[in-house]
This record gives sequence, structure tokens and C-alpha cells, in this order.
Amino acid sequence: MGDDRLSGTGTKGGTAEGSGAGSAPLRQFIEDFASTLVAAGVPRMPARVFSCLLVTEQGRLTSAELSEQLGVSPAAISGAIQYLDTVHLVRRTREPGSRRDQYVVEHDVWYQAVISRDTLLDRWIEQLGAGLEIVGEHTGAGGRLSETLEFFAFLKEEMALLRQRWADSRRLPSTAS
Repeated sequence: MGDDRLSGTGTKGGTAEGSGAGSAPLRQFIEDFASTLVAAGVPRMPARVFSCLLVTEQGRLTSAELSEQLGVSPAAISGAIQYLDTVHLVRRTREPGSRRDQYVVEHDVWYQAVISRDTLLDRWIEQLGAGLEIVGEHTGAGGRLSETLEFFAFLKEEMALLRQRWADSRRLPSTAS
């Protein structure tokens, strides 16, 4: 490795005292943030991998580097990466001329993950509409399906407005007079 991978490590390879992901406080942050993600429903190993990638200076590591940083097997990293890729929290990339994949967390990772939910919401809305036609609108099941469909339609509309507000908040003030 030969370079500092994790923010604030000050040691070769991003390890402190030869083990784990950087300094003790940084290792603790990785575990604490991973626990917060687990509490929100993210499986434990993907949460740890995501947290580790999030605090690397460049936001990218190879499977071997992740395995070393977290003290887990490459197989555990592979499964975690597959999950994180599926939910759009990491992307795979490869340096030109290299045969090793690198896993990247972008600066706008949460924005991109939320944007990718539009397609999912569309599918849910469509399927709920189909279910509503089958069970009928004026049944107990129809009431639940209808409420769920209306909520997802509302969420989709609000997310579009929220994305626009976020984009507006990220723009630099104009310097034109």
C-alpha cells in the first residue's frame, strides 16, 4: 500500500500500530457509525465497509485494503460490496492498467442513493395500483393498499421538490452584478 488511506492516520497503509483502520478514535467512529446504520436496517458487514470507505481520504479502497482495515475475510468484503452496490452506496472502478477493482464512495453518495429510489417508487406505485384493482377499493385490503399508494405517490412528488431544494442550496451565490 505505502500511503495514508484513512483520514488522520499518519501511518503507512492507513493503520495505527499495525492493525485496524487508522487511529483508535477513527476505528471507534467506523464501528459506531456502522452500528447506527445497522439500527436503520443496513446489514452489519456492509455498514462497516461503508463506514470505512466513508472516512478514507480518497473515498476508495480495494477489497484487500478493506479486508486489512476491518480485519475480516475477502469473502465478507465481497458480500458487503455486492449489497452496497445494489443499494447505490458504492461503485466499482478500476485504475487504468490495473486488474484490481476499487470501491468508491462519492461525495454525494446519499443524494445518488435517494435519487435511485424514484424507479423503485414507480414500481411500487404501479404494483399497488394493480393490487388495488384486484382487491377492490372499498375493502379492508383496498384501504391499506390505497393509503400506501397515496403515500408513495406523495413521497415521490415531495422527493422531486426536495432534490430541487437541495440542488438550489448547493449552488454558489452569483458574483454577477
